[in-house]
Amino acid sequence: MAKEKQVVIKDVEISNNCPECFNQELRLTFYQRHTSTPFYHRKTKDVTHEIKCKKCYSLIYPVNWTPDIERVFDYYNKLVEPDRPAVRFTTLFFVILLLLIVLVGAGVYLILEGII
Repeated sequence: MAKEKQVVIKDVEISNNCPECFNQELRLTFYQRHTSTPFYHRKTKDVTHEIKCKKCYSLIYPVNWTPDIERVFDYYNKLVEPDRPAVRFTTLFFVILLLLIVLVGAGVYLILEGII
């Protein structure tokens, strides 16, 4: 039930030739994966990338990269700074935690008083 989404952390236009249509308008995008459940939201350290041609809309896979594209990718890959991995708990988590603490406390109280 965890929802995953890719959040853009860097989006750059590069002027290398597309291996498909030889146009000089490519877009390099870096994504960071975020997952969320009803109990927490989590930023992971997973960073992915995508190079897409702006004219023919084809994805340029690493197999088709030219040495120029590899150099530009290595440069921008060093510049990318993803958000720190973190976990943020939701209100639902804290409400359930508080209810559990109250139930355990009530149970201990009832046992100590000899009611149960």
